[in-house]
Amino acid sequence: MQPKSVTNSYSSSTATDEAVLRAVNASVYYGSFLAVQDVSLDIFKNKITAFIGPSGCGKSTLLRCFNRLNDLISGARVEGRITFQGENLYDKKFDNRIEDVRRRIGMVFQKPNPFPKSIYENIAFGARINGYQGNMDELVERSLSQAALWEEVKDKLKQSGLSLSGGQQQRLCIARALAIQPEVLLMDEPCSALDPISTLKVEDLMHQLKEKYTIVIVTHNMQQATRVADMTAFFNAKATDKGGKQGYLVEFDQTEVIFQTPKEEATRDYVSGRFG
Repeated sequence: MQPKSVTNSYSSSTATDEAVLRAVNASVYYGSFLAVQDVSLDIFKNKITAFIGPSGCGKSTLLRCFNRLNDLISGARVEGRITFQGENLYDKKFDNRIEDVRRRIGMVFQKPNPFPKSIYENIAFGARINGYQGNMDELVERSLSQAALWEEVKDKLKQSGLSLSGGQQQRLCIARALAIQPEVLLMDEPCSALDPISTLKVEDLMHQLKEKYTIVIVTHNMQQATRVADMTAFFNAKATDKGGKQGYLVEFDQTEVIFQTPKEEATRDYVSGRFG
């Protein structure tokens, strides 16, 4: 299937919301290889936006553009515009402010990755190196409470973060990201390594966090997207002449529209399980 003009037909009520992040004709290259082609969409404040689609369609690649993590990959580059609060993240003036970008736009990865430190230090370490001058004990408690973890760990803060269960480790990583006071939280398949009970805890947490934060989640779990997301972007991929895959955005709309009345046949086929 060839890429076509993406359908962005979200309602007028959503259209009046504030776009915190915006991709405008954004394409991502690895060297000469075009990995993601010509994506335009808005990420709205205090909403959860889900990226869905088959493997290799560019979901995680685009997500990592929002805090310039792709800069760490040799040969990666972005064409078009990706803006944060109206400023182009790929403007040269941000080249020496990457750490500030990543503080304001936090990241939670697919596999929980606590530091090999105490639970307390997992929270305090990042805040400390980012210059936090307040009461560290209060920050640790607040961050763990925001991640719905405080009651489970308050009596064992000196224990290693690696001693926690997988679901607790992931919530610890979320608390660690929150401790540096971001505005946006990017979550790259944060539940894929978790059991169903831990997954539901993280999903409940996301609903609570969107009151204060803007969240973008990549997920292969369509049921998860319907449970947590306000907006959903469906991506697809086409095979290239060299055997790779080139991702592109098919449709972006409110989640209930994507799953109940999508405009594009490819979206209908995917959400109904006909492919992917």
